[in-house]
Order: sequence, then structure tokens, then C-alpha cells
Amino acid sequence: MGNSDSKLVFKEGIFKLSQSRAIPADDVYWTGVRMSHQSVGETTDRRQFWKLPESAEDVFSLFTTTDVRRTRDNSLYNIETLLTAVVSRLVALRHLLAFPDQDLAPGKEALNCVRIITRILPFLYEAEQLEPWEDKFFWQRTKKHSKNEPHTTPEVLFDGSNSTGLEEKEDEEKDETIEYRRPLGEELIDTLIDLLFFVGFTLPHVERSKNKVTYAIWQNGVGCVTPMQSTKEIENNRTEILRLLLTLSSKSLYMPAHLVPAKGVKALTYITTCPDKQIVLSLLCSQLNTTLQYNGSTWRVPYDHVVTKNPKQVHVSYCLQFLLILVLYPIPDDGHDPPPKNYFRHFLGRLHRPQDFDFLVEGMLRTLNQPLQATSSYLPGSQSSVPWAPEMLMLFWEALQCNKRFRSFIIDSDRASEFAVLVLYYALEYKTDQSKQGVVRMCVFILQTLSTEPEFGKHLNKSFATQESLPPSAKIPNFSGTYADFMIISIHSLITTSKGKLDAIYPALLATINNTAPYLQNLSAPSSSKLIQLFASMSVPSFLLANETNYALLQSLLESINAIIEHQYSSNRIFVRTLLKARRRFEALRSFTLESGREEMERLNRQRKESTDGADDLTSPTRSTRNGSFDTMRSPQSVRRTPSLSNVPEEGGTFTIGDDEDSEDDDEREPMVTPSQSSPSNQNSHTPSRSSSIDEPLPTQLKGMSEKARGKMPATQTAFSRHSSSTSLSSHPAAIMSPTGGFSPSPVWIESWLPNLPLHTILTLLASSSNTSTSIPPKSLPSTIDPSPPRVHLFSWTPMSLGWYESLLWGLIFASEMMVQKGTVGVWNGSNIRMFRVEQVAASGPSLMKPMGAVDAVGSNLVQRIGKLGVKGEAAAPARGSVRDV
Repeated sequence: MGNSDSKLVFKEGIFKLSQSRAIPADDVYWTGVRMSHQSVGETTDRRQFWKLPESAEDVFSLFTTTDVRRTRDNSLYNIETLLTAVVSRLVALRHLLAFPDQDLAPGKEALNCVRIITRILPFLYEAEQLEPWEDKFFWQRTKKHSKNEPHTTPEVLFDGSNSTGLEEKEDEEKDETIEYRRPLGEELIDTLIDLLFFVGFTLPHVERSKNKVTYAIWQNGVGCVTPMQSTKEIENNRTEILRLLLTLSSKSLYMPAHLVPAKGVKALTYITTCPDKQIVLSLLCSQLNTTLQYNGSTWRVPYDHVVTKNPKQVHVSYCLQFLLILVLYPIPDDGHDPPPKNYFRHFLGRLHRPQDFDFLVEGMLRTLNQPLQATSSYLPGSQSSVPWAPEMLMLFWEALQCNKRFRSFIIDSDRASEFAVLVLYYALEYKTDQSKQGVVRMCVFILQTLSTEPEFGKHLNKSFATQESLPPSAKIPNFSGTYADFMIISIHSLITTSKGKLDAIYPALLATINNTAPYLQNLSAPSSSKLIQLFASMSVPSFLLANETNYALLQSLLESINAIIEHQYSSNRIFVRTLLKARRRFEALRSFTLESGREEMERLNRQRKESTDGADDLTSPTRSTRNGSFDTMRSPQSVRRTPSLSNVPEEGGTFTIGDDEDSEDDDEREPMVTPSQSSPSNQNSHTPSRSSSIDEPLPTQLKGMSEKARGKMPATQTAFSRHSSSTSLSSHPAAIMSPTGGFSPSPVWIESWLPNLPLHTILTLLASSSNTSTSIPPKSLPSTIDPSPPRVHLFSWTPMSLGWYESLLWGLIFASEMMVQKGTVGVWNGSNIRMFRVEQVAASGPSLMKPMGAVDAVGSNLVQRIGKLGVKGEAAAPARGSVRDV
């Protein structure tokens, strides 16, 4: 829309569309537009919706959210007619031999059809009352009239009609038959996928090409060794089509997360169950290769991302996001046997060539390492980091889960340690960011996935020499140790400095230590101290009595300590000496009772009230800094003679869990409630206290199983199966509930788990050390200790956890769309999202990127000078939204 007249005509047409009067399909409104400056006798054959707009910005700025909702609510019939018109035109263009000829069948018309549908769909999805209409309109077959000979008129508006009046003649023909046309949604999706592989539109021109639609892979990599030429126009066309495919798939955004796996999205079910292998592989490999070939580290003008938008990054991000949507999608079980198969996930799991795995690993590491390189630049902020690192972590996790060969390749090629460090970096970087808690949780499960392989634990014993190159958020001062030391200290930091925000994944963090413990050697003094410090914190009464499942965390940590002792005793003398120093704490746990625990908590509460001056010195482990050392805390040696938990001082205070000051502001859509960190005293015993490991919709932890038992699992039940298991850790002893519904510990409840704590190995080792005043361990493992086989702790997907996983992905996509499009196009902006909560974040204050006030002269001058180097200026972004805790 290059002039104001055409914009005015387009806007007038939108106003007319929202009128309550239904506009007939043969009205001049659809077949032609009389320009405002023309006389009554003059008409111009211009179908305004696919001819007038010049860009996506035109469509989104002129066809506002208010316009779409008004039309939807006042005249749904006109929405039907409009969608049918633009879909029919899009289908007709795809079948025209001249497409995309600039004069006969311009590609701009197809793009405008795509833009109109993209604009309308979110506001149809958000209206729950329209769901029956939506199913009927998009996904049911309808009758159509067809003649024996094919219809080839280029200007088709609706199936069986055209703009030249031939429909009246066709209705008079006697040889017509009634047929059923395919559902409109299926026809639209097939057309869009064909347009992604259309010569001259999304593929470069090929001499003497027989077919316009050629399922050629866009980039070299998996399945393709020959690079394909591309242009900015071709990539922009792909971007617009991918945006519509993302929008078609975004029905999930408008339903509660826990309903998504069971209910599904018809558009995604249709795409992922496509039986055409060529289409699936072409689309899968094209998106995979485009994503992994991108190199965001190439040199660019400093601060160029401040003044211009990178269309290449938008294209790559859409490729990765749509690929993940297809691979992650769990097809609802419709009762058929066998159940429908997701072919995109299936073929990703069938990759097997080493060169393909090398390509995947190099591309993933290039993206995941890029933010680390951007933060170490001599000009901070001069180079933007790629915004899809969380999505790349998700792709890595999916490859680990669905492709056993890839998982073995990662472990055998010794790249697992590198990935583990990166995963820990992102977890530590985002641990206090409320909008990134879902990413942190995903990182922890990725780490647990890696830890299920025994070779991973063995590789952790290698020296970690490049730790100093990490950013400050992940760097450990004065570190000298192995990858295992780095992992243990980082896990300790995640548990003790997250202020209770990550309590739902404490079991997964401890399961990671448990899986690797039988293989860890030569643990350093700092990492050994962190493990014992975790035990000391988890064995205090205020933690054990906080809710009905905290004892399971202590049990998991004790199993890890036993595994180190039983399998690597001679290789971990420092760890054993550290354990012996905490002798009284282990001995006291054996005689723990409810009465002694409550007495200890009351005593500590009195001490805190009486000694306010010393309160600041008692630092809770959840508030300690990453640099804090266990050695600086009160030693277990300073206890009284009687070994009971009531007189053993708490190691630096209560191990708090669920200390979230923002919990009162949580939206009702988030059913997750973190357990209370305070002791279960009389004043809070009536408050419901639920364990996050159960109530959080995360993958369920399974009981540990030996490698022999794991090998006997049914062939159809692979590790990390999408089906739930009956051996989950949630099958703990029944909780004892108070009459008001809150947790109330009882002696019976304590007796249900205390005798089962795995203390035998540790107490036997302590008893074999005759000199209790020193920490000199026995030279060899006592013969009375019988090593148990290593056990693997897996997790299982449930419908609830799959819903969480889907919401995490869609939260990343939603936030990315707002950031990438800078609020101009934002497909889902202003729509009523129900999958997660969206919070508006005020624009940031003055900075070099957005100068204000006193720095206007300097900052603006610098930005303008950079802009003159060949990049196009752009207005500052408005306030943007953020996705909270997905």
C-alpha cells in the first residue's frame, strides 16, 4: 500500500466487513473494489485483501485486533466468507503455471492471503464458544459441485465459482455430480507446505524444471550435501509461510496446558501423521539444516542489532520453533491400534550416520556457546546473542530422548561433558529469573538424561581445565578439579541459592548425583564438603517435618553417598574423611523422633528471638552465596555428647524450601504451590503444604533400577517413554493430613520411612573407624559392607508433564515473537492466552541502546553514526510482555 488512498480503501473495506449485514459471496465487495476517487461507472478489478497490502505490517496495523474481534462477534458469516476467499485464492495461485509471475500471478497475492489468515486465526482460537464452529468450518468435509472436465480459470474465489459469471452456466449443466471437498484446514496446510518448496517463490529458479513443487532440502547438512542458493526474498517468503504454520498450530495457546496432550491440535495431528515420507523428510531436514547452519558469531558492525532487525534470525528462529512443535507434539490417543505415529519424531529418531551426528553436535554447540562469547566481547552488548538458545537446548534434549544412537554418540565421543557444562551454565544464569524457571527445570532434566548413561559418569572424572572461560554466573573462583567437582558444586548452588524457586526439581538434581555417584573418583575437598553440607541441611528436623515427602530427598542423597563408598572407596579418600567429620550427624539421624525434632525446632526459635543481633550471622543454605564454603559454617564437631538431632546444631540454619516472596501474587492459572519452609508448628499446621515434586506438572521420578532390570524393560517401553509408569517415586507412604487438610507429622508417619533410610553402609564405615577424634578413614572398605549394584534413576512423562513441556515451548515462541517483531507484527499480541500467564513489563530505563535525558546527545550521536555504516534505523521498541514461569 504505497499511498494513502489504497490504505483508506483497505480500511474502509475492513469496517464494512465488521458490519452485522452478511455480505453475499458474489457481492462487488469480494469481486472488485470501486476506488474512492473514481466515478460510479468506474470499477477496478482489485481484490483488496490480497492485492492492496504491501507488507505484513500493513495488514497488522490496519486490520487491528479490535477490527478482528468486532467482525468475529458481529458477523461471523463475513469471517467465513473472507477465509474461504483467501484460502481459495491461495490454492488457485499454487496451481497456476504462471505463479509466481509478477504480472499474471504475483507472489505478493499469495503472501497477502497468508497474512490475512495469520491475522485472523488467533482471535478465532481465543473464543471458546466458537470451537464447534471452528471444527466444522476447518475440519469437516463439505459438499461441492464439480464438472467432469477440470476447472482451470485462474481467478477462482470459491470452489465451483469464479468472477466472470460462469457459475450460472455451470449450475445449468445437467452432467454435474455432487462430490465432497476436503476439509478446508487440510487443503490450506497442504498448500502451505507445497509453497515452502515452490520454485521461484521459496526455491531458486531451476532451468528446465518439470515440476513447480520440488521437495528439495533448503540447506546442506542432514540428507543433503549440495548447498542450495538462496536470496533474501526467498527466505522472507518462507518466513511468512512458516509464521502462518506456527499460527495454525497455536491452538494450544488458548487452552489450559494440562488439556493439550489429551485434546491435541487438529492442525498438528494432520501434519505429524503425514504418511508421505518425502514431504516429512524434506520439511524435517530443511528446518534442521537451516537452524544448525546458522552462524551468529560471524563479524558484523558493532551494535548493528540496536538499529536494525535481522530477517535471517527471524527466519532461523521460525524454522527451529516449528521443527520443535512438530517433534514434541504428542498425538492424542484416539483408541486406534496401533496408535498414530508422529513421523517427524520417528525420523529424527532414525538418524544414524556419524557425519549427521557430527553436524548436529557442531551446530548445537555453535548456538549454545554464542551467548558466552557475546558476553566476553571487548564491547559489551556490541554483538547480540542468538535468542533461541533455550529452544536449541530443547532440540538437544529431544534428540537425546528419541534417538538412542545419538545419545550413545554424545557419550562415546566425550562431548557430553561439554554439553553438561553448558546446561549447568544456562541453569545457573536463569535460576533467579522468574520468566526462565521453565528453562532451568528443562536444563536439570537434560542433565538427568545424560546421567543415566554409565559412561557419562566416568567421563566426569576428567580434569576441567577451561572453567575460567565461563561467565561470572557459572564460574567458581579458585576452582581446580574435575567435571564431577564442577557438577556437584553447581548442583549445590542451584539448590541452596534459588530461594526455593526450584524445589520441584530437587529430586531430579539429586537423581543426577545418584546416577553418577558409582563412577565418581577423586572428589575434591570443596565438592565433598558440598555433598555433606547438603546432607546436614536435609537431616535437620525443620526440613524433615516441613512436608510429607522431604524424607525422600534425604534418602536419595544417602543412596548417593553409599554408592561412592561402596564402588569408589579407595579413589575418594578426601570424601571419606569429610564424611567422618560429620560422624555425629549421621549417628543422630538414627535416633530421630517426632518429639525430639519438635523440641529442637522450638529451641532454635527461642534462640532466634532472644538473639536478634546474631540472626544476621546465621545464614540459611538457601541464601548463601556461591562462593560460600562448608568449612566456614559451624562444624558438626561442636555438638554435645548425646548423638541426637535435637542437640546437633543445624548446619547454618534450616534447609529452606519454597521461600518465594512472590507466591501471593501467583495467578490462579498456576496450580503449583511450593511447600512451606517454616517448621510445622501450631501456627501453620492448618496451612496446606504440598510437595512440589508431586504437584508440579513435571516428569515423574521413577524408583531406581539396576542395569539388569533396565535391560529387561519391554522393547516398546524405552527410556524416557512418553507413557507414564507405575513405579514413580510419588508412591510414597500416604500423607498424614490434619482435619483441616494441612500436613501434620505423626510418630506413625515417621516410623513408615525412618527405619528404611539407607544408613547401614555409612554407620558400618563409621563404626570401623576406631579413632573417633580424628577423621582418618580405614585403609580399605570394611568386609561387612556388601556393595549393591548401581541403580539408574529415570523419569517418566505423564499427560500433565507433557502439558508443562508444551507450555514451555509455546512460552518461548510467544516471547520470541514479541521480541523479534519488536511489537509491530506480533501474531498473538492482544489475544487472550490461557496456556500461561503473560505479564506486561515496562520499558527499560536509559541505556546506550535507548538514550534518554542527559545522555541523549552522546548516545543518539553514537547510534546514528553506527546507522550510517549501512544499516537501516528503526524506532525504539515499546513496552513488551514476558511469560511468567512457564
